[in-house]
Amino acid sequence: MDKIKISSAQFEHKSGDKAYNLSVIDDLSGCASAEGSQVIAFHECSVSGYTFSRKLSREQMLDIAESVPDGESVQKLMEISQKNHIIILAGLFEKDEDNHLYNTYVCVDGKRFVAKHRKLHPFINPYLIPGDRYDVFEILGWKCGILTCYDNNIVENVRATKILGADIIFMPHVTMCTPSSRPGAGFVDPELWKNREADPTSLRLEFDGMKGRSWLMKWLPARAYDNAVYAVFSNPIGMDDDQLKNGCSMIIDPFGDVIAECRTFDDSFVTAVVTPDKLTNAGGFRYINARRPDLYREIIGKDHTAVQKVAWLKTSDAEKAGFRQ
Repeated sequence: MDKIKISSAQFEHKSGDKAYNLSVIDDLSGCASAEGSQVIAFHECSVSGYTFSRKLSREQMLDIAESVPDGESVQKLMEISQKNHIIILAGLFEKDEDNHLYNTYVCVDGKRFVAKHRKLHPFINPYLIPGDRYDVFEILGWKCGILTCYDNNIVENVRATKILGADIIFMPHVTMCTPSSRPGAGFVDPELWKNREADPTSLRLEFDGMKGRSWLMKWLPARAYDNAVYAVFSNPIGMDDDQLKNGCSMIIDPFGDVIAECRTFDDSFVTAVVTPDKLTNAGGFRYINARRPDLYREIIGKDHTAVQKVAWLKTSDAEKAGFRQ
């Protein structure tokens, strides 16, 4: 494998405004390519918008969802990729031929549709169906995987994707700055966003504290470190419906070190050079080779009833989606 340059982007999307969101993806992709990047990754549902969908009926979800890869938005992503000479990863709501709905993340390389991943643990809308597989694919000679937002909080998903061959895992999110049982969690006041030019300090303190980045850094580097993978984390900045998101899109290497991170309040991206030597020099490479699955194969695979808690959903919305609060 040769070294490659990958960018992770952040931007303030507009709910349901695919044309606008695609225009920002176009602009950032072009800028990243001009700086020599070969791949750029955007956040979960970056094409469609995300949190607004918690209010949508099944009919409204079907209206905004598209087929993949034949739908208009994925075809537009392919045009943008071809024009800007850069591989693009981005997300949207998908509907299949039976009108099943998914939270889907796609990879395109010019006019070539490369891969898609259906989120394994969706929860923003009760009509979304979970994906049923891990997706590993190749770009520029590198084996890659995708795990969307909550998928990464279940450690088995990351390990399984690595064992299937992925050395880079794209981790698109819409996360942080939401309530939780965790001390210090909660929404960030949108007034701070409106006042960000006059008072950036107060906003940065909220974004970097336990509501945001400090929580992320408790677990995200460990996913990269334990599995000897590059983690490409992408997250929106600014208002997502009525919730404020803190960006900090970043790339983490197999040593668990942040090698690039967005640290502005702007639509932006950062780029890192990904090199193959770290994959085998990192501790996670040795740990994976030292595994003894004979000890825990039956334990890991033991049947259980999955319960997914989403603290910030209203009780009525959670009940519709089948969640226990």
